[in-house]
Amino acid sequence: MASPMRSLLADPDRYLRSFRLFLESSTEHQSMREFVERQLPDVIASIGDGKSTINVLSVGGGAGEMDLQILSKIRARYPGATINNDVIEPSADQISKYKERVAQASNLENITFTWHKETAYEYESRMNAEKKTKKWDFIHMIQMLYYVKDIPATIRYFHSLLESQAKLLVILVSGNSGWETLWKKFGSSFPLEDLCSYVSSADLPRMLDSAGLKYQLYELPSHMDITSCFIEGDKDGELLLDFLTETLDFAKTAPPELKHQLMEELRKPGCSENRDGKVFFNNNLGVIVIEP
Repeated sequence: MASPMRSLLADPDRYLRSFRLFLESSTEHQSMREFVERQLPDVIASIGDGKSTINVLSVGGGAGEMDLQILSKIRARYPGATINNDVIEPSADQISKYKERVAQASNLENITFTWHKETAYEYESRMNAEKKTKKWDFIHMIQMLYYVKDIPATIRYFHSLLESQAKLLVILVSGNSGWETLWKKFGSSFPLEDLCSYVSSADLPRMLDSAGLKYQLYELPSHMDITSCFIEGDKDGELLLDFLTETLDFAKTAPPELKHQLMEELRKPGCSENRDGKVFFNNNLGVIVIEP
């Protein structure tokens, strides 16, 4: 009898290890970097027009890798402006890595950093309690809406903080990705325990349309090598399976039938592509740019 399945988020250390392995095994950051290089300049083309100071808010900034790339583009577009970059991030470990990254970077003149160790909801509650409504020229939420209880309310709140030329950038897994397939088929079997919700770029247009918001959608191709998941006892494969299912020790604790069905599904075209004897999971991303 398999032991009961538990959420991967119940073990922060294993979650971080599986997340780092996911980044190593996937083209996630490369895909985002390409978007930042090629398409972000158009997105930010008018956010700082006529301004000597540009205010940027990173919601769920993590360890700052993507943040610094975004900031470099904003600085290139507005070389004379001062940039105030505020970061909302609940993990002390991630903030510490972010600060290290900033300390080691050489091209951050004119950029000031302020970190808030809190969730998006805690930030909103604190601002409301202090009766503050700071406005922002650019807000981005990269891969963080899964950890929000009320997604439409969160988007509405941060959208309300946009200046007249500002943009709100959201990056999530795509509705055409293997994630969407996995969640639809097995989501109810995974032990989420209210810690996380399944949301993809396919869910956002409905929410944004009902709120009357204007937006643009972009699709970013990305994949993840999950070949090791099919090697019995492979430690990396087990970590990636944990990440794919948000389940702690999925390979050891999942009921045999669930594990069998999931492994079968992972090989199918709805989830993955088989190339040169390897299995590449469809990790496509959706980008939503919301207008003020």
